[in-house]
Amino acid sequence: MWNYEKRLQYPIHIKNPDPRMAKIVLAQYGGPHGELGASLRYISQRYVMPYPELKAILTDVGTEELAHLEMVSTIVYQLTRNLTPEQIKEGGFQDYFINHTTGIFPADANGMPFSAMTIDVAGDPITDLHEDLAAEQKARTTYDNILRFAEDPDVRDPIKFLRQREVVHYQRFGEALRIITDHLDSKNFYALNPAFDNTKKK
Repeated sequence: MWNYEKRLQYPIHIKNPDPRMAKIVLAQYGGPHGELGASLRYISQRYVMPYPELKAILTDVGTEELAHLEMVSTIVYQLTRNLTPEQIKEGGFQDYFINHTTGIFPADANGMPFSAMTIDVAGDPITDLHEDLAAEQKARTTYDNILRFAEDPDVRDPIKFLRQREVVHYQRFGEALRIITDHLDSKNFYALNPAFDNTKKK
């Protein structure tokens, strides 16, 4: 059960339209390292995690990623609202505009639609947590790259907030990996899947 608060996790007040920047920021909406994939990945992985602490971490982070998806959509919306045809053309936004006008569609910066093939759920806690650690680093790198092109402080501030949260999530998944390895017999570290094999022995 989720409770929805009608406010963004971090305030966003972008005054100047910029379709070029909107196209770049879309990478973190529906791109391969974006917030949509992150939320689906973590919320899907939590079910077979064998320890309550791990379920809690994945639920917490997956829920926060939904809040970040809302932030990224807000950034794209505020960068594209009230665009003129000239601004659309100058910003190279016409290809996106033809299909979606200024609606928010899950695609990457190149216009490639979101694909669940960019995420994984292996059902093995060690495998999934390593996937999660890598995912957070990829997202952090993408935010780093967005910041290289973002000049407007109204855009940079929420992007920097989102980037910092990727670092925190990486640390949380590091804690989760330590929890799972503390439960394993070091002699059989990779010989069993604690989400599956232990239940078969009971």
